[in-house]
Amino acid sequence: MARSVPGIPVIVDPRCRDHDPASEIWIGVPTAAAEVAERVTVIESALRSLDYQIVPAREYDDNWLTCVHSPELLDHLAGVWDRWVAGGYPDQGAHRVVPYLFPSPELCQGLPRRMPAALHAKAGLYCYDTMTLVGPGSWGAIRAATRVARTAAEVVTSGRPAAYALTRPPGHHATRSAYGGSCYLNNAAVAAQALRDGGFAEVAVVDVDAHHGNGTQAIFYDRPDVFTASVHVDPGAGWFPHYVGFPDETGRGLGSEANLNVALAPGTGDVGWLAAVERAAQAVVDRGAAALVVGLGVDAAADDPESPLQVTVEGYRRAGALLGALGLPTVVVQEGGYHLPTLGRLVGAALAGFADGAGR
Repeated sequence: MARSVPGIPVIVDPRCRDHDPASEIWIGVPTAAAEVAERVTVIESALRSLDYQIVPAREYDDNWLTCVHSPELLDHLAGVWDRWVAGGYPDQGAHRVVPYLFPSPELCQGLPRRMPAALHAKAGLYCYDTMTLVGPGSWGAIRAATRVARTAAEVVTSGRPAAYALTRPPGHHATRSAYGGSCYLNNAAVAAQALRDGGFAEVAVVDVDAHHGNGTQAIFYDRPDVFTASVHVDPGAGWFPHYVGFPDETGRGLGSEANLNVALAPGTGDVGWLAAVERAAQAVVDRGAAALVVGLGVDAAADDPESPLQVTVEGYRRAGALLGALGLPTVVVQEGGYHLPTLGRLVGAALAGFADGAGR
């Protein structure tokens, strides 16, 4: 049974519930969205019942986000819904912003990328899939999630040993200039950058979500000061993000050898998954990182509809203990996890395990 961990404050913002994707367009078919506002409610309720300290997120100027995201992406996300409504798209049945055309290299053939006149074409410049929709409350929730992550990091830079950022929507699939995979802005990258700005010489990000943290990898791929590790189901076995997340992706330029991908076969289970988490933890030690961000996706769990990795609640507790034992100032950022009946228990187990490992 999970227990309260008084040393880990939980950072929240009620506006994270305002994003309502309504649906996803998966292989051309509208399906019910898995990334829903109730995820926040379930997790917060579970942690409140365990007497965690709940701390409201602080307010920040959005301009700071250019540390990890392009101004063009931020402008798009901030204003696209209003422009969509002004363009009359909802009147035609397009109740959410969804791209239909993407400027792939095969389309553009090396020619300069031009800004299309049509808003429905512009969406494809910034979104790389059809599953990640934008609606009336999306921007408020997206920016709130980044503020939750930054607040958690600043709590840690102020001297607390750890903080948990209850972020939603999740963020690890968002790159510097594009969104997708139900992620819009990269909360883990925000936390990592805030830790760097707070004085930590090198930060490590360990992502244990079921799917590769392609966005976090991309943002820091050329940087030596942020080490990124991802433990995920093998994209070569047919899982998102399909094109990236392979072991030979190890960083580039100054960031060479600063990225680790541990891709696992479907059905791996606790033993193999925990060995992979331990490998990532050891890599953090080998790098000599001064602070840690944990991308806590709990969609590797056995009951989750989004993953085949079959990890148990006890597996998550033990993973938390492995990462807590590193003894580093740590921000835990919520990523995926979509099975509502077990969601709160999984997060609670991971946080309790982290505290046990850290000796708190």
